[in-house]
Amino acid sequence: MVILSKEIFFPTVTDTDEDGLYAIGGDLSSERLLLAYRKGIFPWFNEDEPICWYSPDPRFILLPTEIKVSKSMQAFMKKNVFSFTINKSFNDVIENCRKAVRKYGPGTWISNQVLEAYKELNNLGFAESVEVWEDDKLVGGLYGVKMGKVFFGESMFSLRSNASKFGFIKYVSLLQSQGIQLIDCQVYTSHLESLGARPIPRVEFLDLLQRYL
Repeated sequence: MVILSKEIFFPTVTDTDEDGLYAIGGDLSSERLLLAYRKGIFPWFNEDEPICWYSPDPRFILLPTEIKVSKSMQAFMKKNVFSFTINKSFNDVIENCRKAVRKYGPGTWISNQVLEAYKELNNLGFAESVEVWEDDKLVGGLYGVKMGKVFFGESMFSLRSNASKFGFIKYVSLLQSQGIQLIDCQVYTSHLESLGARPIPRVEFLDLLQRYL
């Protein structure tokens, strides 16, 4: 395991533990975060822990052209129950992701430190949010980091059935139109698998990053 110093530097990822833990320490400055994404590394840690950096093997990804939309979801989307915006309420989206209760527990890893770091990335034009609205109420969304032809997904939430799926499907369509070639989903979830995400070896993921960044 790598112990990071104040220097903004990440050694090449060659080995991690079975969960993908690669390094600890450092900070969440915008410069360090952007370098981490370029190297296929992301932060993930609880509030009472040191900063932990991960590079899982395999890596869970979605190629935008491979997205799967079920017939029932296609029919639902035609009903226009929800509307869709980009970067209208970044702070509200990340706050809702923070509060979301998940199968593996609440989203406590989105600490104040993480919150402020991604707000700054949003201010710099790298982090982006997707909002799903039912009338004027925010009912779903997601956020992540966009660089080159890659979108690095971070978290999503849903307060209504199908809200996060709706937002994700609409966003992937938009990303395709913008030339995005790769969506990093980080680690396995059945939700994203149902939408076409799949695992690939880390070495293959790092090769794709080099191509698309």
